[in-house]
Amino acid sequence: MARLVTLYSLQWGDLSLETVCEKAKSFGYDGIELGLPDHLDVRQTDPAYYQGIKDLLAKYGMELRTISTHLIGQAVCDNIDSRHKAILPDYIWGDGDPEGVRQRASEELIRTAHAAKALGIDTVVGFTGSSIWQYLYSFPPVPESMIEEGFKDFARRFKPILDEYQKLGVRYALEVHPTEIAFDTVSARRALDALDNHPAFGFNYDPSHFGYQGVDYVGFIYAFADRIFHVHMKDVYWNDTPTQAGVFGGYVTFGDPRRFWNFRSVGRGKINFEEIIRALNHIGYQGPLSVEWEDSAMDREHGARESCAFTKRIDFQPSAHAFDSVFEKK
Repeated sequence: MARLVTLYSLQWGDLSLETVCEKAKSFGYDGIELGLPDHLDVRQTDPAYYQGIKDLLAKYGMELRTISTHLIGQAVCDNIDSRHKAILPDYIWGDGDPEGVRQRASEELIRTAHAAKALGIDTVVGFTGSSIWQYLYSFPPVPESMIEEGFKDFARRFKPILDEYQKLGVRYALEVHPTEIAFDTVSARRALDALDNHPAFGFNYDPSHFGYQGVDYVGFIYAFADRIFHVHMKDVYWNDTPTQAGVFGGYVTFGDPRRFWNFRSVGRGKINFEEIIRALNHIGYQGPLSVEWEDSAMDREHGARESCAFTKRIDFQPSAHAFDSVFEKK
């Protein structure tokens, strides 16, 4: 049986959850990846609230395997400034005191694990933020001690969160991504080492964030075979010839044609999804393939519909036996 193809709801946060379900069903999706805070309030403690969400999803035949808390998770380790006020709920932002914001975001991540448990799922996807992302380009020269302190800060803040996740039987999947503590294969390994390989911590695999960086995005799957907890289907295009704004983006917005790279609808960029599916089959991944649709140049309903069809077409299950085994004489 092919893997579930789900739609991540964060890019549809301007619509009600019921409207998103209606649209996802019409586009051909099997389920929804619920995005916080627009489509789920994890402060709710009444079981009837979570039952209501399950009933709504069932009404449209939508499976639920994952909830995602990217915006809240970003605030746990970040150096907080006015940008965060724009993405955080008022009850997380509060008075804007940076440490207070980080603490409230951490508490919200723990509440998210309880919400996942109430919904009967075991995977939460999100970001971590990073206190050292601004040191990406090492000039003035960055002492190794500063980078090490950033990973220690990450571990201090996330280990207590992950301990609570483990108690509840829930896993936290970091989307490896620029601006997070892990943004490529090397930093992902270092993040795991900083956490002493905490069993509740793994990764949400999204190849789009690796491709334009020049990272081996298929090799990442093999490197972390036991830590791929969830998969996002998202494509990216990068130019073969020089552009006005390079890998760092030149301070221009997504979709600007002067950029070296831009996200694209699945199947319209340069990511080799055939090899990704084969690698996921090799490691035995049977979780959802969740479309995180982002393409600044395309109507989102058109893109969501074609991304679903592309993902279902490209996905396949591994063979139960070697093709040449039928040649053997008994």
